[in-house]
Amino acid sequence: MEWLNNIFGDIIPRNITNKEEKIEVARKVAEKVKDGDVIGFGSGSTSYIAAIEIAKKIEEENINIIAIPTSYEIRNLCKELKIPTASILEYKPDWGFDGADKVNNQNWLIKGRGAAMLKEKLNMVNAGITYILVDNSKIVEEFGESDVVVPIEVLPDAVNSVKEALEDLGATEIVLRKAEKKDGPVITENANVILDTKFIEIYDGLEEDIKSIVGVIESGLFIDYSVEIIKPDPKNK
Repeated sequence: MEWLNNIFGDIIPRNITNKEEKIEVARKVAEKVKDGDVIGFGSGSTSYIAAIEIAKKIEEENINIIAIPTSYEIRNLCKELKIPTASILEYKPDWGFDGADKVNNQNWLIKGRGAAMLKEKLNMVNAGITYILVDNSKIVEEFGESDVVVPIEVLPDAVNSVKEALEDLGATEIVLRKAEKKDGPVITENANVILDTKFIEIYDGLEEDIKSIVGVIESGLFIDYSVEIIKPDPKNK
């Protein structure tokens, strides 16, 4: 027996910024879906929209795919959309899609506003290609030219030692991410916390340096991954 009123049925983000551009790039990635694909589904508002567009294609063309979601929210959205899901333990993704908080001209990414970067990175390193869906507000020339924050997932017992090690790497500001509508920090799906961190410089190799710190689970830096950026078409002047 199904629940008459599934509380997870209303999980689509409200007040989505740059919604028209996000719909445009979501439709572009939906065009790439083929029957039998195993697809890594990223998290965030653009990924929500992409999942909806993919569900439309599945229904219109009567095709079958398997989604490997990166968060509870996306997994539950897929259930609402009747898209079959699996874990990366069961299937390796043929390809994937995701959003980004920032993308620079080297296709380096900063992700993690939704605190799901560990599973997002796991999908990305195992997929043949990951399409990064961004609206124009996410694109910058260099990270040093914008006020960027690198989320870092940390074992709770290690926050103080990790903080000291991050300062040694040039961190200028380290903030424990607080939860909304509850006391205390944000707790990730892996039972860890997030340190939102600013650096003097985001250099090639910083991702590895952060990851080498004992107690760091993952960082929101994605440098030199197999990605293709999908962005809105230029507007006609």
